[in-house]
Amino acid sequence: MGRWALDVAFVWKAALTLGLVLLYYCFSIGITFYNKWLTKSFHFPLFMTMLHLAVIFLFSALSRALVQCSSHKARVVLSWTDYLRRVAPTALATALDVGLSNWSFLYITVSLYTMTKSSAVLFILMFSLIFKLEELRAALVLVVLLIAGGLFMFTYKSTQFNVEGFALVLGASFIGGIRWTLTQILLQKADLGLQNPIDTMFHLQPLMFLGLFPLFAIFEGLHLSTSEKIFRFQDTGLLLWVLGSLLLGGILAFGLGFSEFLLVSRTSSLTLSIAGIFKEVCTLLLAAHLLGDQISLLNWLGFALCLSGISLHVALKALHSRGDGGPKPLKGLGSSADLELLLRSSQQEEEDGEEEYFVTQGQQ
Repeated sequence: MGRWALDVAFVWKAALTLGLVLLYYCFSIGITFYNKWLTKSFHFPLFMTMLHLAVIFLFSALSRALVQCSSHKARVVLSWTDYLRRVAPTALATALDVGLSNWSFLYITVSLYTMTKSSAVLFILMFSLIFKLEELRAALVLVVLLIAGGLFMFTYKSTQFNVEGFALVLGASFIGGIRWTLTQILLQKADLGLQNPIDTMFHLQPLMFLGLFPLFAIFEGLHLSTSEKIFRFQDTGLLLWVLGSLLLGGILAFGLGFSEFLLVSRTSSLTLSIAGIFKEVCTLLLAAHLLGDQISLLNWLGFALCLSGISLHVALKALHSRGDGGPKPLKGLGSSADLELLLRSSQQEEEDGEEEYFVTQGQQ
C-alpha cells in the first residue's frame, strides 16, 4: 500500500511539473511569436510595450486586491522616497530592456533574436562581478567564452542578419545585465517587502511606463498621432482589432510572469532554468518551420555552443546551492519574459531565517 501511494505521488508530481512547464512554454514562446507577428503590421513597438505595461499593472493591482481580501492582510506599499530612490533605477533598466527587445522585432528574425538575447548571461555575469555578487572563477570564464563563441558562430555569414536589429537586441541584453543585477539587489532588501512577484510588478510598471515614454515620444509619437490605425482611424473594426491585439500581448506578458512563479513555487528555480534551455531550442525549431527563418549548420553549432555555456552556468549554480544545503522552499519570485537565470539572495537573509528567493529572466 505504501509503495502504491509513493508511485501515485510521483506520477502526480511529474504530471504537475509537466503541466506547469507546458503552461510556461505557451506563454513564453507565445509572446515571442506574438511580438514578431504584431510588429509586421503594427510598426509602433514602443507604444505596444507601454500598453502591455499598463495591462500588467492593472492585472497585478487586481491580484493584490483579491489576495488582500482573501487573506485580510494589507499588501506592501512603498513610500515615495523608497519608490523613487530604490525602485526607479531597476524600473528604468527593465523598461529599456523590454522596449529595445520589442523594437528589434521590426528588423530581425525570431531565431536571431532568441540567440542574441541569450547573450544576456554574459552581461549579467559581468555586472555581478562588478557589484561583487559573484566571484571570478575559471568556470565563469569558460561560460563567457562558450556563449560569446556561440553568438559569433550563429551570426557569422547569416543570410538574414540585420545590423540595426542586432544592435537593438544586443543593447537590450547589455541593459538586461544591469536590470537583473539591480533586481537582485532590490529583492535582497527584505525591508522593502517586494519578494512577491505581484508586488514587484505592481511597483515597477508605472515607473517603467514613464521611463519608456520619452523614447516613444521621440521615435513614435508623431507617426502614431497621424496613423489611421489608432488616432486617425476611419474603420472602427480595424481599431478594435488593433486594441484587442495589443490587449492580448499584455495578458500574455502577465501570464508569463505568473506561470514562471507557479513553476518555481511548485517545483524549483532549477526546473525553470532547465525548461528555459529547452524552450530556446523549441523557439528556434518553430521559427525555422513556421516563419521560414534560415538557420545554417554553422548557426546551429553556434547555438549549441551557447546553450552549453548556459547549461554549465545552471549546473554551477545548482552545485553551489547544494553546497549551501540545498534550495529552500519558495514563497515569492521576481520574474520576466526573456532569459531564466538563477540569482541567489543574500547570506544575511538566510541568517535571519528568510526564504531564499530566485530571480528569473525572460519576457518580452
